Amino acid sequence: MRRRLRRSRRPESTDINITAFMNLMVILVPFLLITAVFSRITILELDLPAAGDPALAATGRFELEVIVRADRIEVGDRNGGLFQQIPATESGNDYEQLSLLLQQIKARYPDKLDATLLLEADIPYDKVVQAMDSIRVAQVLQEGELRSAELFPEISIGDAPVTRMKVASKGKR
Repeated sequence: MRRRLRRSRRPESTDINITAFMNLMVILVPFLLITAVFSRITILELDLPAAGDPALAATGRFELEVIVRADRIEVGDRNGGLFQQIPATESGNDYEQLSLLLQQIKARYPDKLDATLLLEADIPYDKVVQAMDSIRVAQVLQEGELRSAELFPEISIGDAPVTRMKVASKGKR
């Protein structure tokens, strides 16, 4: 009987064996880091268009405006007027025609980097993105390869005016 009491009174010293846990962590942490999905966020900086400054209008400086409407796209100069209207096709707005026109404008004004994109109230987001892509870059064929050419990467965005742009005089182009 005494032997039983002695054994029960004496606490046994036990060591915690964490070797298996450490092995698990050594394997698990690199595995989780390798398989983690790192998200990449692309940000496109936009500016608000400047308010109608009479000083800019007096200088006659070229200010490119692209107005996206439900039934057409209008391209023109804020100070000089409308260059061209691109009517919408059955499949939607003609962004290829817009890109060709903007390439011609870029050839006339190679140092120009900014453009203003004005949108009607109910233009879907997809059309906004397509218009911005057409304004920023163009796909051109050089030496048998399709390459991206920069057009007007600095885009300001705003609301389209309710009235149409006046037609630019032919001498201003």
